[in-house]
Amino acid sequence: MDASTPVQSSLTPVATMLLPPERLRVDAAGVGFYKTYHRDSIDAVIRDLREQRVKAVLVSVARCGGEDAGHVARMVREFPRVPAVALLTHVEAETPRAVLSLGQSGVRALVDVRQSSGWRELRDLLIADRAGEIERLALGVLAIDLAGVPDDCWRFFEALFCSSPRATTVRELAAHLQVVPSTLMSRFFRARLPAPKRYLAMARLTHAARIFENPGLSVTNVANHLDYSSPQSFGRHVRTFLGLTAIDFRQRYDGEGMLHRFRDELVLPYLPVLRHFMPLSTQQRSRHW
Repeated sequence: MDASTPVQSSLTPVATMLLPPERLRVDAAGVGFYKTYHRDSIDAVIRDLREQRVKAVLVSVARCGGEDAGHVARMVREFPRVPAVALLTHVEAETPRAVLSLGQSGVRALVDVRQSSGWRELRDLLIADRAGEIERLALGVLAIDLAGVPDDCWRFFEALFCSSPRATTVRELAAHLQVVPSTLMSRFFRARLPAPKRYLAMARLTHAARIFENPGLSVTNVANHLDYSSPQSFGRHVRTFLGLTAIDFRQRYDGEGMLHRFRDELVLPYLPVLRHFMPLSTQQRSRHW
């Protein structure tokens, strides 16, 4: 891609230094997710960091032997907030040395795409900053709404938006919070709060609405990115919790709009309860009941 070509604002701009066959595969994997600036030197990548405001850098392990590793180290030092990702597509005799050299240069992420799951991991890494915007916004707004709530109540809401890996079921959410799923659900029921399943579903739909802001992504892209078993499963999820089709959902809500609905339905009406709610503790405060 020519440096003068404008980057679509809805796609994450990524600068690369890759082998020609790798460029084709990286572009194919990134359709609808990121836009690439393919370069032949780290100096050119650094120019993109300064002039094109790229959000991530992708370098081939096969391109980073010898003096290139030193250039990579300089790039990482000068742009510490821009994720640098190493791409491994095949293994040769010099590969272990190159990987070690990249690690010493400050590159902290290595993606092995010899297996198909690697391409998904690559997409997640390259768009993590953009995708994380809605999570940061949600936690910032909820921190104000929920000021003064017990610590483990805040931990529940924090986990909805930033658990790693992202929870897709109440069982996974409970495991992240180190509480028995039935206990978690029982505490919400006794407090007359919406079920944890609804909180989790609405948080996932908030994330989906943010991703849908990219017009280049299909329903299938979003369903895959959010770990739904199929586009049909995602559509059923939207209809169950919002009474909309996936297309209607996309047209009606952006990320912030869905976050407002999350707060209006699940947080603001229940603030008197949430201010004393301890869903993870072995004992609840008596005044809560």
